[in-house]
Amino acid sequence: MRAVEKNWLETGYRCFAKEGPNGLKVERLSRAVGKNKSSFYHLFADLEVFMERLLEFHLGRAKTISKKESEARNENELIAILLEHKTDLLFHRQLRIHRDNLSFKKYLDHIGQFSVQGLLPVWKNIISLTENGYLAQMVFHLSLENFYLQITDETLNEPWLKSYFANIRQMVLLLRQSKH
Repeated sequence: MRAVEKNWLETGYRCFAKEGPNGLKVERLSRAVGKNKSSFYHLFADLEVFMERLLEFHLGRAKTISKKESEARNENELIAILLEHKTDLLFHRQLRIHRDNLSFKKYLDHIGQFSVQGLLPVWKNIISLTENGYLAQMVFHLSLENFYLQITDETLNEPWLKSYFANIRQMVLLLRQSKH
C-alpha cells in the first residue's frame, strides 16, 4: 500500500472509530489528510469503495489483535493489548452499533469467527471459569455486547477495564453461589 493511500485509510479509520459512518465526509477527510478531494477520488473512486477498503484494513488489524490476545496469559497482558488497540476497538464498536449495514455485519461475523476462539482461554482465567467452557463462552458473548455498548474514548482505560473484569468475576461468583 502506498503511503498516501495508507494516510487516507488511517485518517478515515480514526474518524470512523470516533463518529461512525457519519464521520466519513470526503471534504473533512481531505482537510485532515492535507490533500484535495480529487486525490481521494483518484485513489478510491467514492465513499463506498473507501468504506470497503476500511473494512479490509480493520479485518487485517483484527487478525493481528486476535493473535496477540490469544497469546495473553493473564488480565494485565490482555488489558495492555486492549489499550494498545483502543482505536481498533472503537472502530469495531461502530461496526456493532451500525450492524444493520450488511457489509458491517458481514465483517463482524467474519471477525467473530476467529477472535472468540483466540480470546476464550484467557477469558476463562480472567473470570475464574476454567472448569466450565460452555458457561464461560455464554458469559463472554453477553459481556462482549455489554463491553462494546459501554466503551468510549474516555472510558477505555486501565482502571475501567480492571473494574469491568472485576464486575464480571463478581457476577460469575454470584451465579455459582445461587446454584448451591
